[in-house]
Amino acid sequence: MARTRPSPEPARRGRGPDTGPLRRVGPPPLPPRSAPDTAQLPAVAAPPPNVPPMPAGASDEPTEDQVGGWFAADPEDPDGDADGDRDGNAEHDGPAADPDPWNDGADPDGPPLTALPDAPGAEATGAEVLDVPGGPPATASTGRAGRDMAAAISVGLGLAAVILLALLIWRPAFLLVLTAAVLISVVELTRALAKGGYRPALPPLVVGSLAIVALAWTRGPTGLVVAFLLTTFAVLLWRLGDGPVGYLRDASAAVLVALYVPLLAGFAVLLLAPDDGVARVLTFIGLVVCSDVGGFAAGVLAGKHPLAKSVSPKKSWEGLGGSVAACVLLGTLLVTLTFHGPWWGGVLFGVAMALTATLGDLGESLVKRDLAIKDMGDLLPGHGGLMDRMDSLLPSAAVAYLVLSLVAPV
Repeated sequence: MARTRPSPEPARRGRGPDTGPLRRVGPPPLPPRSAPDTAQLPAVAAPPPNVPPMPAGASDEPTEDQVGGWFAADPEDPDGDADGDRDGNAEHDGPAADPDPWNDGADPDGPPLTALPDAPGAEATGAEVLDVPGGPPATASTGRAGRDMAAAISVGLGLAAVILLALLIWRPAFLLVLTAAVLISVVELTRALAKGGYRPALPPLVVGSLAIVALAWTRGPTGLVVAFLLTTFAVLLWRLGDGPVGYLRDASAAVLVALYVPLLAGFAVLLLAPDDGVARVLTFIGLVVCSDVGGFAAGVLAGKHPLAKSVSPKKSWEGLGGSVAACVLLGTLLVTLTFHGPWWGGVLFGVAMALTATLGDLGESLVKRDLAIKDMGDLLPGHGGLMDRMDSLLPSAAVAYLVLSLVAPV
């Protein structure tokens, strides 16, 4: 007779075969709360202002998930990752940490803690350099001018003295000063363009600059034009050695340097060539300086409306008006008394110098904004590089030569 094996007793929910009832592992249960004796409770300080108040009807009794939360899955956080993205599943992450704990919420982006004195919009918006605890030291204020005025005035007077001595002692000495200024400016502009990814050929530019100044002095306007064309041809050929990649970019940058610096400086050589060339050069430089001083004074005292905010926030329409007024006054006196020209010629010369000097300054500022640099160099304290002082002089030399040839012909 076959023996039958007794069937095991059905397992009961929550019980094992020998161990008895299963117990939940975790912290011991909290004792029942009893009504506190309010007479013996100490005074409780008010919660800190950053802690949000408890919603109405909510209880501060710890929940089962808070006591033994590792046994229960949170339907809002099934991966148990509420404190951060441990598994890369951003869908179940908790609230992200505030990247800017110092921001009070008034401005989502927050105001900048620092601003360059010459940065776009810094002057117009009134941004200033702040000394942040634990951060880098604040830069000393340079006032509304945006530069060290003591150093700028000292350097400016030194440059004026060198130019005056060169012009009054021996005219060819001014050619040496001008040639040195052109070469330094070519190097500064070439290096500045290199920071923006351009590679203008420096050797042919240096040689071409020397040729432009020399031929403008010896051959006049024809020599100036021929030397510029030869320099342009030289930089185009020089760049062929580096291959076709970036050729148009680098060759265009080199032609820009040749046109901007030595070609325009050559018109100052043409102004010097006649017998009264010293007076013409001094008149041209004097009006450019007058435009700068008049515009600076009017802009600091009454400048409120930006002339070209995205290019040079410091320049204002009021400053331009001051430049025009100062140049018209000085230009009329110089043209009528020095060159015996008509009064309207002085007015025309003054307006032309003020507008050209301002446009020259804006043009260089536009190049610097595009290259994301503040100055072309650091040779002159309070001014930047020498190219930063040549920006107004270079285009003004060409216009001065044309206007003076009209109102005060040789």
